[in-house]
Amino acid sequence: MMDYEGFISAARSLFPGITPEMEGRFKALEGLYNDWDARINVISRKDIGSLYMRHVMHSLAIAGYLKAMRPEMYEGLRSGRISEGCPASVLDIGTGGGFPGIPLAILFPETGFTLCDSIGKKTIVAEAVASSLALDNVKVVNARAESLNETFDFVVSRAVTALDNFYPWAAGKYRQSILYLKGGDFSEELCRMMSAARLAPGSVRTWKIQDWIDDGMFEDKFVIDIPVSSASRKGSRDSVKRAPSASSGNSC
Repeated sequence: MMDYEGFISAARSLFPGITPEMEGRFKALEGLYNDWDARINVISRKDIGSLYMRHVMHSLAIAGYLKAMRPEMYEGLRSGRISEGCPASVLDIGTGGGFPGIPLAILFPETGFTLCDSIGKKTIVAEAVASSLALDNVKVVNARAESLNETFDFVVSRAVTALDNFYPWAAGKYRQSILYLKGGDFSEELCRMMSAARLAPGSVRTWKIQDWIDDGMFEDKFVIDIPVSSASRKGSRDSVKRAPSASSGNSC
């Protein structure tokens, strides 16, 4: 089990730009989520004691992936500028109580985050936590993602549904990538998504989180990167490209 001290020690090493203000916000998460979980069961009872590893560090794996594999995007989120003339923005679909959006918003205070969930009691928690942390870069929306008429640099999410179900919710809402946290064997749903969405061969990357932080909890967990440029009009059968730090590739 990773407590706050273990978490922040690891985070300082993984993300050297962490400030004392960020550290204070990360530390406050434990008390806030324990308090809210006692009122609204927003985090599994068996997981609340492992908040920093199972939820916070898992969320930050998205930042770890960008830092390792797409450093220009990582720096863009740090500075709050990715597209010229447009502030950096991220949409978290199915945020629940605020994951992965709130840990990422703490790490990237110059980037705007919209946290979206269709379940009202979950957005109450996410909004209360963001308010308690004075995260001015966070907006919480109680709505279905399909109803949003905005475009963001990234869409992020944490295994809210199968990939082929998720993709239509995010399609047309991002300029760079979907960054999706997923575990287990997702090869079939990934193939279905690529076929239905007509994604170009070699366009989707999967990145093994355990190669970034060596903990058994992340043994079968990945960041999946679906770039907007991968859309293909030809609709051919598609293959999956794995990032260099991940295991061998699949083909559909």
